[in-house]
Amino acid sequence: ICVAGYGQSGGNEILQLLPPPTLQVKETQGLFSERDFKVECGGFSNRPVYSLKYVPNTSLLVTSGPPDSSLQVWQVSAEDSDVIKCVSAIATETGTGQPWAKIATASATAPWVLHGSRLDSIQITEVESRKNIYMGASRTSEELSGLDFLDYNTLLFCCAKGQLCLADVRQPQSPLEAASVPSAPGDEHWCMGVGRRAPGSDSCCQPVARLSSGGHLTLTDVRKTLEPLASAKCRVPSSSSGAEFLCVSWAPALEGHLAISGFDGTVHVYDTQSWDSSGREAEPVFVHKGHMFGGAGSSGDPPLVTAHTWHPQKPRTLLSAASDGSLHVWDWVQSCGKC
Repeated sequence: ICVAGYGQSGGNEILQLLPPPTLQVKETQGLFSERDFKVECGGFSNRPVYSLKYVPNTSLLVTSGPPDSSLQVWQVSAEDSDVIKCVSAIATETGTGQPWAKIATASATAPWVLHGSRLDSIQITEVESRKNIYMGASRTSEELSGLDFLDYNTLLFCCAKGQLCLADVRQPQSPLEAASVPSAPGDEHWCMGVGRRAPGSDSCCQPVARLSSGGHLTLTDVRKTLEPLASAKCRVPSSSSGAEFLCVSWAPALEGHLAISGFDGTVHVYDTQSWDSSGREAEPVFVHKGHMFGGAGSSGDPPLVTAHTWHPQKPRTLLSAASDGSLHVWDWVQSCGKC
């Protein structure tokens, strides 16, 4: 597990942590005496780390953060070293003055990173050679809140105003057109989370969840971005963090479940299987409040959850990090009705 700091003063740590034994087994095997993470290796970044991605099938990490849209490539230490060091940077033609780049990684014939801060600055770069593989064409400069690979040829982008946009790497000259969010409040910031494709299904048959800073959730099939499958209103406070940490993610091993965070010190888990298009308020099946009891940070504000992710095999296990530097691993148990 890799974590990093995002302070503005420089000297932000990048750490690779070895999970406790209980997280490394697929099935519960009783109690383990060791419950702590161990630092395997680490390094320092002289700029804030707002996004960090592991490059599949390599020992490389890619990060991005202010003050521009460039990327930093890191080498995780070899066996004889415990240092994570920056080995190269990926500059962009429109890097100066641009927001920090959103990133996604994939391993095709060579490791790729998909990156961009606006719809007209999207590109795919080969990580090790820094060769440009793809550059999108767009008539608009909408700010991006997220992007992802659906497969090696198909890309999905989400704009900060909630529009979705599909692109094909094999058609670089096709202009990118963003589909709007039906009945979406125009002053809200949106992010997206892409669900895993079912084995053997069509490559585009993937659910997409979009979350707004006002707590609205919209579920969509990427093949029909203008026709939401379902929608709901989450019972969360209005985001006071400028929507910088909004996060929505699908459970990889639990059908129809997703988690949201970035509004306060909590993580909400929802079962979307009974949702319809009414947009009515939804009740979470679980709320993790552990970060709220960590005490106020140096600014005096209560901790804010900055990121969360699901364990790839354990259906009800999540990891979450907060602005006070805490990292939690937790399970949740769904209530059993009359019990």
